[in-house]
Amino acid sequence: MSYRRVVITGMGAVTPFGVTVDAYWDALVEGRSGIRPVSLFDTSQYPVRIGGECAGFNAADHIDRKTIKRLDRFTQLALVSADEAIRDAGLDLSEENRRRIAVVHGAGIGGLSTLEEQHGRLQTKGPSKVSAFTIPRLMLNAAAGNISIAHGLQGPSIAVSSACASATNAMGEALSYIRTNVADVVVTGGSEAALTPLALAAFASMKALSTRNDDPTHACRPFDRNRDGFLLGEGAGTLIFEELEHAKQRKASILGEVIGFASTSDADHITQPMENGAGAAMAMKLALEDAALAPTEVDYINAHGTSTPIGDLAETRAIKQVFGDHANKLIISSTKSCAGHSLGASGGMELIATVRAIANSVVPPTMNLDDPDDGCDLDYCPNVAQDRSIRVALSNSFGFGGHNACILVRRFE
Repeated sequence: MSYRRVVITGMGAVTPFGVTVDAYWDALVEGRSGIRPVSLFDTSQYPVRIGGECAGFNAADHIDRKTIKRLDRFTQLALVSADEAIRDAGLDLSEENRRRIAVVHGAGIGGLSTLEEQHGRLQTKGPSKVSAFTIPRLMLNAAAGNISIAHGLQGPSIAVSSACASATNAMGEALSYIRTNVADVVVTGGSEAALTPLALAAFASMKALSTRNDDPTHACRPFDRNRDGFLLGEGAGTLIFEELEHAKQRKASILGEVIGFASTSDADHITQPMENGAGAAMAMKLALEDAALAPTEVDYINAHGTSTPIGDLAETRAIKQVFGDHANKLIISSTKSCAGHSLGASGGMELIATVRAIANSVVPPTMNLDDPDDGCDLDYCPNVAQDRSIRVALSNSFGFGGHNACILVRRFE
C-alpha cells in the first residue's frame, strides 16, 4: 500500500530544564541532570525525595490566570509545549483548514494532582466544597481537548493512554491519521504531571524508584550495574506531524521524516517486562517492517532505558534479537538519565531528542554509566555526548501493562 509521507515541522517541550526545546536539548548534550529534591510538596516522610520536577515552570508566564484555574498541571504543560510546537512549525492557523488538523495526545495518568486535591477537600470540608472544575481538570482527555479549543482545531481530538508508552502510541496514531488522509496536520506527543504525593508514595511502595536521595544527580543510572530504579519526572513534548506536500506548499522547515511505527503487548505481567525482551523485540521488528527498512539501516536508538534492573537488561536483549551483529555497531542512549521518567510524556520528549540528534549529528549521553551491568554490553554512549552522523533513528517506549511502542524517524532527504 502506498501511504502519504509524514514529516515533522515543529517541536515544543517543557522539561526539568525549562520551557523550550533548546533548553532541553542543550542540557541533554551537556549531560546536566534535572533530578533534584522535590519542592512541590513536603517529602520529609517519604523514602524517595527526589525527582525530575519542572521546577522553573510557572503557568502564569504562559496562560492567563482565569484559564489556569480550570487546568490541571499536566494540561498546563501540554498547552505550553503545543504553543511552542505550533510556533516552531510556522503554522498560520488563519490560513489553514482547521477541520484537517487533529490533536492526538498521550498521558499515562492525567490529572492526578486535581484528584488528590479535591479528594482532600471532600474529606475535610464536605461534598459542597468539591470544585465544579474537578472532572474537566482530571479527565485524561483534558490536554487534547484544551489544545484543540485553544487553537480552534476541528479535526479528530483524542487522548491515548498506554502508561509509559502513551506519547509514542499517540504519535503512531498521528502517523496513521496523515498516512490515511484523515488529517493533513496533527499536533501530537504527550504530557504528564504525576509528581504528586500519592504517585510518589505509590511508586516508592512498589520499590520502583531509586532511593539515592543524597546524590540526586547520580541517582538515575541506566544500564549501570548499580542502578536501583527510576526517578519520577514530569514534562511535556509536542511535535507537529504534517503531510509532506502540505508542508512543502507552505514552505515549512522540515525537521525530519516519520517512517515507521509499531505497537505490541507482552501479554505477560502488569508491571514487569518480559525478561527475554520478546514483546519489545517484536515491536521494533514490526516498526522496521512498517518503514521497509533493514536492521542495518538504523544508526541510533533512543532507548526506553529507565534504570530498572529488569527493564534495561530486557531492552538490551530485545535489541540484540532484532539487530543481531549490527547491535554492536549501533549507538544507543537513555535521555532519562538526565531528565528522569515522565511516564506518559516520555515518548514525546524522547522523539524530540531523537530528531535533534539527527539534525545535529550528536548523540546525547547516557549519564552515570560507570560500570555496565553483565549483559548490558552495547554502546550506550556513556557520560559524554558523541558526534555521529545519523540518518535513521529508533525511539523506544515501554509501559506497565506490557505496552511496547516503537517509532522510526530519518533525516529528511
